[in-house]
Amino acid sequence: MRPDTKAAEGRILAIGRGRIRVEARTALYSLALSEPPLAGVSTHAVTIPFGEDARTVRETIRAARFQPLILRVPQGHGSTLVLCCEEKSQIQALDRTQPGLPLKRGRAGTMTHDYKRNGTATLFAALNTLDGKVIGLCQERHRHQEWIHFLRLVDNATPEHKQLHLIVDNYATHKHPAVQRWLKRHPRFHIHFTPTSASWLNMVERFYRDLTANRLRCGVFRDVIELVTAIEDYVDHHNERPKPFIWTASASDILEKVKRARKALVNVQSV
Repeated sequence: MRPDTKAAEGRILAIGRGRIRVEARTALYSLALSEPPLAGVSTHAVTIPFGEDARTVRETIRAARFQPLILRVPQGHGSTLVLCCEEKSQIQALDRTQPGLPLKRGRAGTMTHDYKRNGTATLFAALNTLDGKVIGLCQERHRHQEWIHFLRLVDNATPEHKQLHLIVDNYATHKHPAVQRWLKRHPRFHIHFTPTSASWLNMVERFYRDLTANRLRCGVFRDVIELVTAIEDYVDHHNERPKPFIWTASASDILEKVKRARKALVNVQSV
């Protein structure tokens, strides 16, 4: 599984839910994501290592709720943008009960284990898979109203002649009737949902990981305004030298890891 920046712009994976176990579904996801992309998937890849019934797998693949589908996005003259979108909700503005001591030679920096909560914020972000730039918006809540507000921002922040393909999860906010009506009025928006329990496929999650590790986890925020300012500054700094995230793990490596995890889980359950 190795989509480079060009492939990430031109191909999106959309797979629905099935009736087989998680590890077997993961095998199908990995096969559909393989390079070169497969028009379909073989039942043997699932029935042999995971013991699934071949008929069930075939029916699952054909079912509307679980259909491996490689969506080929038109690439003529840079006509499209692929944006990985997600909200990071309940980001807490935490202040420590006492000031920490700074890092110095021979001594690590210190931080109290207890803290004070000073409110929360939600970050909506859209990661451009081609160049790694991020469109971000902080809001108080994460309802469908805020999602539509974010879609308007994306609409204004991108060239109007480009088709926009958004990768999102199955959160109910993204499917609200008001959102569907807005999308009908803006036909250049095309929504593709990640499989249930597979939000890790969405590359913006990797950006959120960096945001948490590099700015939020050790931060001190006396109020929500300080938190929002820190997040916006981080996004601006990221966009000064953006870098796309590129898959480096192969499908076979992922399947081997799934098998090891399954074996370890079975051993734990049998104890």
